[in-house]
Amino acid sequence: MPDQLLFAMEVTLNGLMAGVLYALVALGFVLIFKASGIFNYAQGVMALFAALTLVGIQDGQVPFSHLINAIFGTDVHHFGWHVPALLAILLTAGVMVLFAWIVERYVLRHLVNQPDIILFMATIGLAYFMEGFGDLMWGADIKKLDVGLPQGINIPIDETTYGWFGYGFFIDNLDITATIVAVILVVALTLFSQYSKQGRALRAVADDHQAALSVGISLRFIWVLVWSIAGFVALVAGIMWGSKSGVQFSLSLIALKALPVLMLGGFTSIPGAIVGGLIIGVGEKLFEFTIGPLVGGATENWFAYVLALLFLVFRPQGLFGEKIIERV
Repeated sequence: MPDQLLFAMEVTLNGLMAGVLYALVALGFVLIFKASGIFNYAQGVMALFAALTLVGIQDGQVPFSHLINAIFGTDVHHFGWHVPALLAILLTAGVMVLFAWIVERYVLRHLVNQPDIILFMATIGLAYFMEGFGDLMWGADIKKLDVGLPQGINIPIDETTYGWFGYGFFIDNLDITATIVAVILVVALTLFSQYSKQGRALRAVADDHQAALSVGISLRFIWVLVWSIAGFVALVAGIMWGSKSGVQFSLSLIALKALPVLMLGGFTSIPGAIVGGLIIGVGEKLFEFTIGPLVGGATENWFAYVLALLFLVFRPQGLFGEKIIERV
């Protein structure tokens, strides 16, 4: 088998796994959009904040230690204990639920039936607040996240592919784990959205806030629920990306890669987020592999956005999005 074809197969596998992670981030956007009809600009920062909080809890870091030391002239940074990974994840999930309640109580409750642009601007403000608050709470230095996920080359896959083709595929164990976790979460969220009572209520709230209230649907509960789920999705995404590249403030930029995913799949479709993520993941890897050397490389930085632009021109609602026709 030609070497170029083997390389392309390896690139495709890695692209599929990267696409699942993109889809995972995009799911947070879809859930918020289905519940409130707005694009949650803060989703990427939520992933960053969740990862920062997880590392801080796990390492026993004193919150706001830099501020405390600056005010009182002390030198405290850690409590002196190390929290097990599973307990730290559960505590961080609790923090994200608390965050969801605070957002509903102090932001969303006051913006019911406001124009979509007002809600969108609120999420922008929320994103910058969370980024600054996370910096103040846990510090801005790059942190290592270790929750016990396997990393490094998968030896069985390397040996098997070498036996088949004479060329071993380099597949990272962390990517495999992230793919499995993301697939489970995507399936669970799809079933929740399509078949649960809360999922149907979520869609009703997205269509009309006042109509949903008139039939007894608690807008407060739905918003807290969906922001809690989005926070949990952000936590999982933060764990996977943070374990892969470290917890740093560029982690919030993964939200930008999720935007083309939404444009391809549709803002209201969970299956669309999955398909869009896979298309972006595989497409950018293969495009870099085939066309990148001819144009100087670095095509992964812009391929997804050019593809999304083409979709906006020819199919603005995306592959699975609902086509909205307004009478004028």
